[in-house]
Amino acid sequence: MNQTASSPPISILYEDNHLLVVEKPVNMPSQEDASGDPDLLSLLKRDIKIRYQKPGNVFLGLVHRLDRPAGGVMVFARTSKAAARLSDQIRARTFGKVYLAVVHGTPKEKKRQLEHYLQKDRATNMVRTVSPSVSGSKRARLDYQVQGSRRMQTGDSCTGSLALVRIRLWTGRSHQIRVQFAAIGHPLYGDQKYGADVNSPGQQMALWSHQLVFQHPTTKREMVFTSHPPDVFPWNLFDPRKSQ
Repeated sequence: MNQTASSPPISILYEDNHLLVVEKPVNMPSQEDASGDPDLLSLLKRDIKIRYQKPGNVFLGLVHRLDRPAGGVMVFARTSKAAARLSDQIRARTFGKVYLAVVHGTPKEKKRQLEHYLQKDRATNMVRTVSPSVSGSKRARLDYQVQGSRRMQTGDSCTGSLALVRIRLWTGRSHQIRVQFAAIGHPLYGDQKYGADVNSPGQQMALWSHQLVFQHPTTKREMVFTSHPPDVFPWNLFDPRKSQ
């Protein structure tokens, strides 16, 4: 796997004249935000400029985002035409996004579709579930399948049980996975924002962009890219590489 010249190193999964597919490190913003911390988009632009000795500004289109605590596979567009065509696929819901998450408790239904209406408070950057009749609410839909569960032992960093879930995202709402699983009583491990009552400060949120499936913007060939979570707690309680 190639790496960019950026610091911290960013793994490049695929690159051609139209696409750049990378593995986003955890706790890095997808794009510049108020924190001023190094962000993925800016680091990749700088890396392209250095590696290809490009004068002037470098175009790199951000077509989807990951929450800052999440890691995993992301695709960027290297041309405006590629950006437009990938965005069209996202709007048409032909752009496949699969995530892995570790949640508190084990959902009773091992396979289920979740549908909620969400509203974002931009002042607090918090999202909540609301009635469909609420002005500005947006429909959020995902499918999940439980891949495994483990009951924690005395002395572990959390109590009760944890479950690994594989998620097919149909809509791309802000904080969607985190809010929807919290809404059914199974907040993500380490999520301080939507699971503060069961998570402790300093725990790393267990959400990973596992797979992207889309049509190449020029060749029309199906492209599939997969990224696996690191071998650390709580991921190492399971075997995410066997996730189907």
